[in-house]
Amino acid sequence: MDATASGTPSIQYHNIVVDQSISTLVVSPFTRQQRHCFGDSIPGEFPLAANPSIVLHVLTGCNLDPQDLAKLEASTFELATCSFFRAPASFAPDHELSISELAALDMCQKRAIFKPMADDEREALKQRCGGSWKLVLRFLLAGEACGRREKSQAIAGPGHSIAVTSKGSVFSFGSNSSGQLGHGTLEEEWRPRHIRSLQGIRIIQAAAGAGRTMLISDAGRVYAFGKDSFGEAEYGGQGSKLVTTPQPVESLKNIFVVQAAIGNFFTGVLSREGRVYTFSWGSDAKLGHQTEPNDLEPYPLLGPLENIPVVKIAAGYCYLLALTCQPGGMSVYSVGCGLGGKLGHGSRTDERYPRLIEQFQTLNLQPMVVAAGAWHAAVVGQDGRVCTWGWGRYGCLGHGNEDCESVPKVIESLSNIKAVHVATGDYTTFVVSEDGDVYSFGCGESSSLGHSTGAGGQGNRHTNVLNPEIVTSLKQVKERVVQVSLTNSIYWNAHTFALTESSKLYAFGAGDKGQLGVELVANQSERENPELVEVDLS
Repeated sequence: MDATASGTPSIQYHNIVVDQSISTLVVSPFTRQQRHCFGDSIPGEFPLAANPSIVLHVLTGCNLDPQDLAKLEASTFELATCSFFRAPASFAPDHELSISELAALDMCQKRAIFKPMADDEREALKQRCGGSWKLVLRFLLAGEACGRREKSQAIAGPGHSIAVTSKGSVFSFGSNSSGQLGHGTLEEEWRPRHIRSLQGIRIIQAAAGAGRTMLISDAGRVYAFGKDSFGEAEYGGQGSKLVTTPQPVESLKNIFVVQAAIGNFFTGVLSREGRVYTFSWGSDAKLGHQTEPNDLEPYPLLGPLENIPVVKIAAGYCYLLALTCQPGGMSVYSVGCGLGGKLGHGSRTDERYPRLIEQFQTLNLQPMVVAAGAWHAAVVGQDGRVCTWGWGRYGCLGHGNEDCESVPKVIESLSNIKAVHVATGDYTTFVVSEDGDVYSFGCGESSSLGHSTGAGGQGNRHTNVLNPEIVTSLKQVKERVVQVSLTNSIYWNAHTFALTESSKLYAFGAGDKGQLGVELVANQSERENPELVEVDLS
């Protein structure tokens, strides 16, 4: 704030300006004094110790990173300084907490997921994260960074699509043979249609699977519609009942859910405490529990993740990835079918319990974004590197060939960009850079990669791409892309959504069921170039 313009004087501590209007300081007329950094009266005194509330305000007001808060206590550069930050601050709500711990707690209390938690739930989360509010803050921030909770989003499901506005309203369109659009009918919708039965319910996250949809509200409730099952039987279909309007999942009413991920044989949900629960696919204990294929009760994912907080889950055709936040850093665990090496452990062995993917430690890479395609997976590291592994058919791993990779491998051709987002589908991958550029590679079927050259734009729109290529058609929208979603199913032709920072939605790929949300001309079944979808997601 400009103190001259506002008429409010400001005080500067360590290059951080604090407005006097928000402090209780009384400023006496200015007198130049000689003062050394450890105070005048008591050698070794830290100057701000006289009024630590100012320090607390600075730490919380500037939204310091949890790692920076930890450095204040761990620093040995100024012993008096770190001693001050480590000592109990004698402030409410916990007089034993240090200034940096109080700052972390204050910033936790500003997070939407943390606010409604009871005191005992908060304390349990603290212990689960490692016994520190700084670690809780890190967990909460990681969850926000790798998802689009509380923001607009679009999901390109198998034959149908879901769009969520930043205010929590939901639109759906496309195939509706099982009632997966939630409008109370079985009729296809070729334009985005508002699900009116959700009036008064704010949705923060959506997941779409073959013939079914799940929505998560800001109150942690889960609503499902479409097929009445949470997974397909391994051999043949299952479930005859169709649910055509969103219905709360009663078996999850005592779990505050923040995310859902739908595979083919199972469904996974993530609680706000970072616990993973799965439905279905329990035959032979494939996910660590023995259940019937049509079991509607959630089971906790057992094994190493029972005591490790998870910030995001991603479901492939027959496997699950979990991004975790631990005191030592971020990591990824995998469980399920290992065919093609998609679990990332250097083999093709199935895993009944989550197992740590150790290759990221070898690569010195901190995973921040995780995506599970039908048969391959991808991760974006904190430094912007992109890793892929699993089945390499059609070049979907981006390594210039169609080889399988059984451990995560860095895409060298993307070394000149810093990636912030990755999306995977059925043998297809998209990467979004920090600058908003979009790269795609893999299977070119149904024009879902967004590449088209030559006369009339028809040149290579169906060609497979073995190395990442920039999607030049998206550069023409002249706006930064922040999210890409594409169909993750082996049974449907793929379509793709690109969401811009102003919440404009562009669609391309297969649209024969109306899943693009745009009209197609006669005899046309797909769009090779991105087209604006007429829906307001802001």
